[in-house]
Amino acid sequence: MRLSRKNRGDALARTPQVTSDVEADSVLAARRPSTRSWHRLPVAALLAAGALSTSVVVAQAGGEDDFTSDPAGWDETEAGIPVTDSLTMQKCGTCHAPDADGNLSRISWIRATPEGWAQTIKRMVKLNGLEIEPGEAREVVKYLSTYHGLAPEEAKPVMYLAEKRIQDETIVPNDTLRQTCASCHAFAQPMSSRRSKREWGLLENMHRALYSTAEFIYETPVGGGYDENGGAGDSDGAKPEKQAIAALKWLSENAPLHTPEWSAWRPRIRAPKLGGKWLVSAEMRGHGRFVGEMTIAPREPGSDEYITSTVLRSLKDGSVHTRKGASLIYGGFSWRGSSLGAAPSAAPDDLDSKLRETLWFAPDQTMAMGRWYWGEYHEFGYDVTLRRESGAPVLAAISLDALKTGTKGAEVHIYGANLPADLAAGDIDFGSGTKVAKLVSVTPGEAVVTLDIAANAVPGPRDVTVGSAVLQRALPVYASVDYVKVTPDTALAHLGGIKYAKGFEQFAAWGYSNGPDGKEGTKDDFAIMPIEATWSLGEFITTTYDNDTKFVGALDAASGLFTPNVEGPNPERRFGRNNYGEVWVVATAKNFAGKDGKPLVGRSYLVTTVPTYKRWDQPEVSE
Repeated sequence: MRLSRKNRGDALARTPQVTSDVEADSVLAARRPSTRSWHRLPVAALLAAGALSTSVVVAQAGGEDDFTSDPAGWDETEAGIPVTDSLTMQKCGTCHAPDADGNLSRISWIRATPEGWAQTIKRMVKLNGLEIEPGEAREVVKYLSTYHGLAPEEAKPVMYLAEKRIQDETIVPNDTLRQTCASCHAFAQPMSSRRSKREWGLLENMHRALYSTAEFIYETPVGGGYDENGGAGDSDGAKPEKQAIAALKWLSENAPLHTPEWSAWRPRIRAPKLGGKWLVSAEMRGHGRFVGEMTIAPREPGSDEYITSTVLRSLKDGSVHTRKGASLIYGGFSWRGSSLGAAPSAAPDDLDSKLRETLWFAPDQTMAMGRWYWGEYHEFGYDVTLRRESGAPVLAAISLDALKTGTKGAEVHIYGANLPADLAAGDIDFGSGTKVAKLVSVTPGEAVVTLDIAANAVPGPRDVTVGSAVLQRALPVYASVDYVKVTPDTALAHLGGIKYAKGFEQFAAWGYSNGPDGKEGTKDDFAIMPIEATWSLGEFITTTYDNDTKFVGALDAASGLFTPNVEGPNPERRFGRNNYGEVWVVATAKNFAGKDGKPLVGRSYLVTTVPTYKRWDQPEVSE
């Protein structure tokens, strides 16, 4: 979830790190409840509403399409997924009784990510008294996330949740789902699971039972259709559908237990074979791009646990960083690991810090992509791509960052692995309007060429081909830098330093092209390259005389790293408030100007808020 300007009013109360569908609702439940009265569930319904309760399935009150009756009374008509693991049967089967087909009640009608199953086990410990050792819990999570998990195609769209990214969600289908599911946690949270219709209903029941404000949201008509007397009704007198029913219908239809993706993946589930060398390309905001190599070795033959050794070289300053780590593989494709650099320091953005690794491996196990991150709020991180080294040529990155039309004799470095020794200039291609003038040198890991760009070359990102190896959208060609965009475009930092740790934010300035249509902000615009900028804070006007720029923290004018202030209260501030606030982060380009001759300027919206006082996280999934 990323904060946007339109919801900045409640930004200071939000906690984007919340990920549990049960515990996240405590954030909402803690707010002041509405004075509107609503129906309270009877005690029996409350007892039946746990996320994995053992309520007895009784006859369904309504028909197959009836969403208005209590889901606890529905028959489970869908085929379950039998549980075959002895430890899972031992730890879960006492309460979740097996049926004749080997299905465990509730469990066999849910599929989820490793983080989702870890949340469920924690919930069972807290609410239902489950006794389980950490090692046992890890094995149960590994089994469930593999054989009762998501297919790779289902997991990939919601990987940003496990990667701890703060971003605008684009998968929320409508306002009803935004209110019922995404007002307290990311919509990726429910979409990280697949459930039968009854299980989606029981999940809704759980929220009703534990959080009264959730019930109020569910009982609100779709579109907020209250009439002048406070009742629900359309202009023609018809009663609009309640949001709970609309949400349940959507989830049942769009995130069912049985999907084509799961049917195709289930017979393909196998032990991962990831051992070997992998080419790494990475990028970190404010630090530029990196290339390197990761060696992956199974902890023991046939294991889904791995040890890693990684070397990364900065394309910005040439510095080299080595790391040692370990990881687990869930479901045959979900990598959760951790690693530590050779010489970590106390600097918050130190590249040798201990970090956590989240990667999605393609089903063919030839590439992976994800994020390696650290920080109190996971605010620092590399965007990472791995490509398996199999003996054939493979490409990782290009340096320079971009080239302008009309450029002659530019020296370009092509980084990869297994590049052939007999490579010739004619084997290398950057597309129309370009010419490889000379092959300067070649080694197995790097080729250096001089490149000419025609004055009339079509602007845009270019693929590079070296023999049979292709790296897509590797080198942007541009006619002009038309505007500057600051990333992230909306950001969140946390006060700290007295009792709680600070939550930093790193900004970067990117030059953009207007694209073929010549208009800023249209779909054909493309990012050219990170540019050098001078950084400053600007007042975001919300309250008279709040002067947030004086109190929220300091922005490094050269690097773009924002360091928040201490928590407060601050006696120098009006009313002795804490140091929270809203500001603009402004980047003024050093080397690029607009048509008016003035330096190009971009800005980002930054909220500096209070510490997150309580966390809901699953660090053990990657340890």
